[in-house]
Amino acid sequence: MKFLKSAHFFAVISVLMLLLYGCGQSEDQAEQDNLIVYRHAMDGAPNTLDPAQSAIIYANFGVVNLYDTLYRYKYLARPYELTTNLAVDIPEISEDGLTYTIRIKPGVHYIDDEAFEGGIGREVVAEDFVYSIKRHFDPRTLAQGAWLWQNRIEGLDAWVDTSYDYDAPVSGLQAIDKYTIRIKLLRPYPQLTHTLSQGFAALVPREAVEFYGREISIHPVGSGPFRLVSFSSAQSVMVRNEKFRQEPFDLEREGYDEAVHGFSGVQRLAGKSPPFVDRLEHHYISEDAARWNAFMSGELDYMRAPANQFDSVLESRDPIRALPEIAEKYNMLAPMESGVVHIDFNLDDERIGYHEDPGQNTRNKALRCAIIKAFDFPARNEAIYYDIARVYPGIIPPAAPEFDAGADPASVIRDVDGAKAMLALNGWTPENLPDLEYGFTAGVTQRQMYEQFRSFMGDIGYHPDKIRALAFATFGDFNKAYKERKVMIIPTGWNMDYPDAENVMQLFYGPNEAPGSNHANMRNEEFDRLYEQTAVMQQSEERTGLYRRMNEIIVDECVAMTGLSRTFVLLWDKKMLMYPDRSFVSGYFNRFVAPATAPAIEAE
Repeated sequence: MKFLKSAHFFAVISVLMLLLYGCGQSEDQAEQDNLIVYRHAMDGAPNTLDPAQSAIIYANFGVVNLYDTLYRYKYLARPYELTTNLAVDIPEISEDGLTYTIRIKPGVHYIDDEAFEGGIGREVVAEDFVYSIKRHFDPRTLAQGAWLWQNRIEGLDAWVDTSYDYDAPVSGLQAIDKYTIRIKLLRPYPQLTHTLSQGFAALVPREAVEFYGREISIHPVGSGPFRLVSFSSAQSVMVRNEKFRQEPFDLEREGYDEAVHGFSGVQRLAGKSPPFVDRLEHHYISEDAARWNAFMSGELDYMRAPANQFDSVLESRDPIRALPEIAEKYNMLAPMESGVVHIDFNLDDERIGYHEDPGQNTRNKALRCAIIKAFDFPARNEAIYYDIARVYPGIIPPAAPEFDAGADPASVIRDVDGAKAMLALNGWTPENLPDLEYGFTAGVTQRQMYEQFRSFMGDIGYHPDKIRALAFATFGDFNKAYKERKVMIIPTGWNMDYPDAENVMQLFYGPNEAPGSNHANMRNEEFDRLYEQTAVMQQSEERTGLYRRMNEIIVDECVAMTGLSRTFVLLWDKKMLMYPDRSFVSGYFNRFVAPATAPAIEAE
């Protein structure tokens, strides 16, 4: 079906296609056919499977199973390490760090689809990568990944002047032959290879986009390990891509450690080629209770346990250990998230942020610092995160190699007396304290966080009426409001795109201020200078030291209540061999999920 320009007609057709796709093979039929099925539960749903729009984890999980990226992260290695996916090897990089040459594997084909001549999927070529990156700079795509390469690649930003002519060359983004890609940067970008593992960088065939138009979002045509047979707001169903290349599972290459991974049984996959299941189901169940009941009744093979069920799962929090009845049937992992939870102050708000009067500017900073001193991280951890989250100063989470375990913890230790003294020293009294507006998306847990924050502030003299809730019906509404600088206090979080502290430092870089990722609208000359200096540096002790100095600036400027990283409790049925991940490996691990009892797996 060609792209339909009528928005109304497109909406109608999209609904019809979703209904059509929903008529995939039933579970009963799958069992009758003795198909190997893996059922993965997620707490949210994607509204697209277009790589250019895969900005949320739920979409990315699907995209990396349906499409190919040049690189991915090793399945088992921790700390996380990049490895090849569609690329033959790591990039060849010029001495000046500006030119990357990447070769892709020959003989890889897209799935068969009517978008191709004769309905037969053609070979994946280097030009597909060039086309796929250009899509991010075409506003008609509604892409969300351009920030990864904007102002980075020679000639790419100027390509828009061609009126989005995909045949127009970009000097820094070229297919120099059928299997070779050359990227020329404007300045060194050490994180480039990491960006090429993102779902955003998946290779999409031009024929499919031109054939399906916007419906490419629900009709993916890729070369990944699976192909889609149905997609709705409740679930997506994928089946094995029989054309997927044969690449035997290599324990050493994937970072296997018997002491760490032995319990999972994944060592039994050595020498066998993924994917190992016939049918992959992603179930989108937002309600914790419904998801939990489905898992406990055997309707799902994997889920992240909701915090309100931890008492039903854990025998001990320190160390984290499952109850015997849970451990008998399920395997469990308790990894820390690859992100950071923080509460930003909107420094563009003169009541609490930057002020043109130097004296008031100083008083506002003292107010922010007092609020941070009054914030009770252990109480937040206990009430919301079951006391198994990790609290630390600043914005660099433990998942980043630059994390400083020895950083001064003073900023995350509650000091009510110190907060009161700071307020008094700077002329703040209960009468002249400004009203605080705490934004959040409507929900029970979010409301609980707000009420807890209000109680913290009461301990330093804030009257409850001066702490106001700014509730939004949806996260989209909340997101729009703080990007428009309309929210004073912004509870938020960031899940790192790649394991490099640059990915969190950019959250406070001045030029990224709202509507960009710098929601705090922080502007600090030293921080911005160090960000620009480190942005072109390769990983080193010197760069790590500079990142840690930048972390200190964030703490010293009192721009956020930070930081905290949650511990996830991941459970899966022992009938499946797997080592799940919600961080950088993400949905890539689905190709390695295998049944424990299949003859092909049991055979030595």
